[in-house]
Amino acid sequence: MNMKYGKSELSFNIDQDRVTKILEPNERPGIEDALRGVQEALNNPIGVPSLKELVNRKNPKSVVIVVNDITRPTPYESLLPPLLENLHASGISKDQITFLTATGIHDPHTHEQNVEVYGKNLVDEYKFVSHCADDVSSLLEFGELSTGLNLTINRLAAEADFLITLGVIMPHYFAGFSGGRKSILPGVAGRVCIEKNHSRMVYLMDDLPPLRRNPVNLEMIEAAKLVGVDFILNVVTNSKKEIVKIVAGDLESAWYEGASVSSDMYDVPIESKADVAIVSAGGYPRDINVYQAQKALDHADKATKLGGTIILIAECSQGYGERTFEEWMRDAKRPSDVIERIKKKFAMGGHKAYGICKVAEEKEIILISSLSKEQTEGLFMRKMDSVEEAIKYAEKKHDRPNYILMPYGSLTVPALCK
Repeated sequence: MNMKYGKSELSFNIDQDRVTKILEPNERPGIEDALRGVQEALNNPIGVPSLKELVNRKNPKSVVIVVNDITRPTPYESLLPPLLENLHASGISKDQITFLTATGIHDPHTHEQNVEVYGKNLVDEYKFVSHCADDVSSLLEFGELSTGLNLTINRLAAEADFLITLGVIMPHYFAGFSGGRKSILPGVAGRVCIEKNHSRMVYLMDDLPPLRRNPVNLEMIEAAKLVGVDFILNVVTNSKKEIVKIVAGDLESAWYEGASVSSDMYDVPIESKADVAIVSAGGYPRDINVYQAQKALDHADKATKLGGTIILIAECSQGYGERTFEEWMRDAKRPSDVIERIKKKFAMGGHKAYGICKVAEEKEIILISSLSKEQTEGLFMRKMDSVEEAIKYAEKKHDRPNYILMPYGSLTVPALCK
C-alpha cells in the first residue's frame, strides 16, 4: 500500500484480510479541456449574467480577486488565464486588478510563496496583497449580521468596485465545505470575527447539521452577501487535483451546486468503525503542518472505534503551523486541559488544539512525521518512524484488529450507514 507523505510516498505492507475498507473518493474523471470549461462557465454562469456583461454593466475602476493561500491547492493555471482574458476584454487594465490572498489567520505570503502558488509572470505583472487579520489599519467595519456579529473585512475587498472570489470546494470539518463564502469569512475577515464565527465548532463537530442548516455556513454566506461578492469561480477537484466540476456566478446558488458534487465524491459510507485507521493527510500541501493535517485526523476519528488507534501519516515539514495552536498545546498537560480551556474562552489556533485533543482524549494517535519525539508527544501523540512499526504496535495492542485505510484523509469523510 502506498500513501502520500509530503511530496513523496510511504509504502507499507498490511494483511488485506484485516482491512474492512479502503476509503477512497467516488472519483470522477478530470475535465479534458479545463481552460475551455472555465471559459464556458464564465460565459454561462449560474444565477447571474456572464462575467463580461456584469463587468460592462458596472464599469468598475477597481477589481479585487480573492485567491487562496499556499495551504489550499488551487488550479490557478486553469482558472486565471480565462478569467483575466475576460476582464481585459471588458476594458479592465492590469493596474486596476488586485489579487487579495485569503489567509484568514495564517501568516501572510512571502514573495517566494506568491511565485510558487501563482507563478512568476502573474506576480511580476499584477499587484498581490496578503490579508492580515490582525492589521487594524487594513480592516473596515462593515456592519452587523443578523447573528449579532460585527463584520470587519479587509478594506480592499470591502471597497472594491467589483469583487470576485476563487476557491476549491472540498469537505470541511465544521463548515461543511470550503470555497464560496469562505473566501470572505474567514478568508479576509478580522480575527475577532473569525473567532466568533468559528467558536460554534465546539458544539457542532460531534453532530454536524445539514449544510443548509449549519449556523457557521449560514453566517459565512450572510457575511459574503453583505460585503457584496459580485462573482465566484469555484471548482471541485479529484484526488489527482484535476478539475471535475466548474461552478461560476452567484455566490450562493453556484457554490451550493459545487458542494453537492463535492459531497457525492467525498462523503464515503462505512458499515462499521474499525479498531485501527491508517490515514494520510494526502501529501503536500495538505500535510504542510499539523494545523492543516488535523482535518485528516478529524475524518479518521469518524472511522475509528472508541479506544481505537489512529495512525496518521503527515510530514508536517513546517512544524505545528500556527503560534496560538502551538502555545495551547505546550500549555496543556493532558487533552482535557484544552477541551476545558476552549469552552471557557474560544481562540483561533486554540480551535485546532481542541480538534486534536478531543480525538486524543478517546483514541491513541500515532504520528508518522518529520517532527521530533518531543514535538509529537506535545500533541498527545506517539511518534513512530514507519507505518510498519505502527502496525506492529497496533497488532500487539489490539486482539487481531481490523483496519480502515484512508489514503486521502483530508478529503474523504466517513459516514456511518444507519
